[in-house]
Amino acid sequence: MSITLHGLGIGGGIAIGHAHLVSQADIEIVHYQIPPEAIASEVTRFEDAIRSTRKELEMLWGSIPENAPTELGAFLSLHIMLLNDHTLSKDPIQLIQTQKCNAEWALQQQLDVLLAQFDEIEEEYLRERRTDVIQVTERIFKTLAGHEPIFHAPHCGGDDCILVAHDLSPTDMVLFKDTNYRAFITDVGGVTSHTAILARSLDLPSVLALRHAREMIREQELIIVDGINGVVIIDPDETILAEYRLRQGEWQLKQNALQDIRTSQAVTLDGTTVELFANIELPEDCDLALENSASGIGLFRSEFLFLKEDDLPTEEEQFIAYKAVAESMQGRAVIIRTVDLGKDKIPSWQSESEAPNPALGLTGIRLCMAEPQMFRTQLRALLRASAYGNIKLLLPMLSTISEVKQTRAHLDEVMADLRANGIAFDEQIELGGMIEVPAAAMAVGSFLNHLDFVSIGTNDLIQYSLAVDRNDDAVSHLYDPLNPGVLQLLHHVISTANRLGKPVSMCGEMAGDPSLSRLLLGLGLRRFSMLPIQLLKVKQLILSAEMDYIKPIVAKMLDAEDSDRLRELLQELNR
Repeated sequence: MSITLHGLGIGGGIAIGHAHLVSQADIEIVHYQIPPEAIASEVTRFEDAIRSTRKELEMLWGSIPENAPTELGAFLSLHIMLLNDHTLSKDPIQLIQTQKCNAEWALQQQLDVLLAQFDEIEEEYLRERRTDVIQVTERIFKTLAGHEPIFHAPHCGGDDCILVAHDLSPTDMVLFKDTNYRAFITDVGGVTSHTAILARSLDLPSVLALRHAREMIREQELIIVDGINGVVIIDPDETILAEYRLRQGEWQLKQNALQDIRTSQAVTLDGTTVELFANIELPEDCDLALENSASGIGLFRSEFLFLKEDDLPTEEEQFIAYKAVAESMQGRAVIIRTVDLGKDKIPSWQSESEAPNPALGLTGIRLCMAEPQMFRTQLRALLRASAYGNIKLLLPMLSTISEVKQTRAHLDEVMADLRANGIAFDEQIELGGMIEVPAAAMAVGSFLNHLDFVSIGTNDLIQYSLAVDRNDDAVSHLYDPLNPGVLQLLHHVISTANRLGKPVSMCGEMAGDPSLSRLLLGLGLRRFSMLPIQLLKVKQLILSAEMDYIKPIVAKMLDAEDSDRLRELLQELNR
């Protein structure tokens, strides 16, 4: 009898094949005392494990295939950076010396401290990075236990293998990239976990967060993976198989159709033009953005430069990265968000502070105002890079007009210094602001008197508006983009910007959800920014849209009083 499991569908279509189970047994950590005369050798054992693990990761990084998505290298680089961070590679040594404990126990204590810090993080994407810390630490544990590094992927017995695992690390993804796995499923993982991001970039059928799939599925058992609806079917009968083979064929036809619109302009049936931008994490992501015909970069998160080193990035390091993106996009707009750090994004160089509520603390532009030297160094690097392309600046987490005015003052001083030194930059560089705080959304008209454009960060705006932590299982079901209050707020921001003749874009998850594309068109949005892999899917919805049909339905949605009614109207909108 077939069994149906439900999880988080990441996309990639539908796969039918035989399961191959990957074992990831937990390592038991024991605690024992080290005699004083053996402490030096225990420290050496730990340092050797760090070196060996680093060598293993670097070898894997060097073996990434040329056609692999940039995300594979990015996440492996992240693991190498985590390994090099003193909190994992140096602090356990101090614990060995002071507590006279074994290396495994010292590392476990340090891991517990780090995980406790991650548990306080509010921002979902960064909170998911706790998994990366666990995976890096597990590799060190295995090395300490004497496990030899493995540089090959698990054998798959046929051309229809589906990988079943409790979790997959970036290293695993590199190993599996050139194998014949058709899909993969895992017990854990969130929307912004590295596994989900890699799955989307690979466009493989995948379902995450299945909880107990690894225990329920047997080796070589026939399974169906529906990455569209987040469904896994174990041991399907012939009727179910026939149905899913039909769905599989239909999905492939749709994918082929997407390739046909790659070079088409995003224009509705009645002539409304839409701009589709890409969100990127790293300079290398520009290749995928261009491959999917992005109008430009709508959000380049600059945090990666500030999170990867033990020290603040230098002006030159930042300049090189920003210049690379500007040149890669060949004159297209590149919107770079200034560093968005805080209690929920703690780099190793930043001292921690205990905040009663980190999400409402020193974060985003507030931290930049508190650290003017760091901020000016970034502004200087950004301005220098603006001479090589169409760079625009974006300020995160705005809540008051004074933050914009202070930024303008910093910009004026940095510009004056560059002029005095004969350094070229874009004198007319545009300054925009993220609308992700309800107060900024309500007062967007005032903000636009001081800004050239705004970008709506729906992830945080929805979270703050509904007072819902998406990571809290007890209330995450209340996180709803179709909440009437959220739609009213979005409509106010978009209509106000349009009325004032200022550009407004959206760079949150809503922008990349094809099911919401027509709703956003009806609200007046004409600039969308999303993961590069989502661009063609959203474009397809726009090409088949007709504003005369959309507008009356969206008007009804704005008058609706509950989410259920909004979902009914959304179905009508997408019919």
